[in-house]
Amino acid sequence: MLRVHLTTDDLLRVRVAPSVGPLAEAYHSLEALTGPGGWAQFRPWRQKFGGSRLVETIRPLASLIPGPGPCFDLGALTGTGSSVEQGLEQLLGAPDELVRLELGNISTPQADPRWIRSLMEGDLTARRQLADAVAACHRFTVGPYWGRIQAHLDAVRADLARTLLSGGVEQLLGTFCAPTIRWRSPVLEIRYPDAVEVHLGGRGLVLAPMVFLADPPVLLTDSLDRDAPAVLAFPTLRDPLVGARLWSEDPAARQSLTALLGRTRAAALEIVTEGCTTTELARRLNVSPASASQHATVLRNANLITTQRRGGAVLHTVTPLGVELLNRTVGGPAPAPAPAAARFSA
Repeated sequence: MLRVHLTTDDLLRVRVAPSVGPLAEAYHSLEALTGPGGWAQFRPWRQKFGGSRLVETIRPLASLIPGPGPCFDLGALTGTGSSVEQGLEQLLGAPDELVRLELGNISTPQADPRWIRSLMEGDLTARRQLADAVAACHRFTVGPYWGRIQAHLDAVRADLARTLLSGGVEQLLGTFCAPTIRWRSPVLEIRYPDAVEVHLGGRGLVLAPMVFLADPPVLLTDSLDRDAPAVLAFPTLRDPLVGARLWSEDPAARQSLTALLGRTRAAALEIVTEGCTTTELARRLNVSPASASQHATVLRNANLITTQRRGGAVLHTVTPLGVELLNRTVGGPAPAPAPAAARFSA
């Protein structure tokens, strides 16, 4: 049993994150894609790849999937924001000490030990190889579905927010991941093979919903900042029927979105769900930056996306209205969260 002790200050600092981020989801999706295939909720998604082998670029990242024991926290290196571009930049600029700590926490029997050593020693070529693998993995496994994944996660987060508003933080902790997680004030009890006691000591707890997490909730802590809140990533996709709805393709629904917005702007809206700059949007739409900016302006004026300046660039992100439109016309109504399974991994 893993027992997480929360003080009054911790309870005041409980919050729900939008997600663990698209890059961390992509990394964990490799387990669902390359594993034995027993996770029924991911079977329709796996079938879309037709048994195709991983492209060579992804293999370095796949080699970091550990066996039993601590997991590799890619989100610590890429951040949890919605922008793939910014996540990759953060990975490339992550402190060498943090990389060493994250890699030192896991067993990597599949990885090339020379490459791991180069990563831990701060070799830029090895770091770039990792970033390229993360980007390729995202394009291959998660990117095409990120709009509907985000809509699902938004629905989960909204449901948790309603629980918090109506019943308070203790009701939230007592119901969000039952029966795997049990709230016995002031302790969260999580099914775990060993007896582990974790005292948060006032730093708070972030609940992070996650799609590509089949069995265990995962407790993550900042390796460099001991005052940073702990993050409890928990699975939201347990029911095979819910999974079938999430991964299903509805050509008629997609056509309705295209008819409403036009082919290019419909594609732009789906791309912006990942968070992107105008330059990235132009590249992915295969249009000029001026044209991409014009499409973004139309979507922004319709309150489907929002734009913020970040340094010398602007970052576009989807609004709740944009997510709702995609949810209704592409992915279908987002399902409510389902209970997690019984196994926990730390």
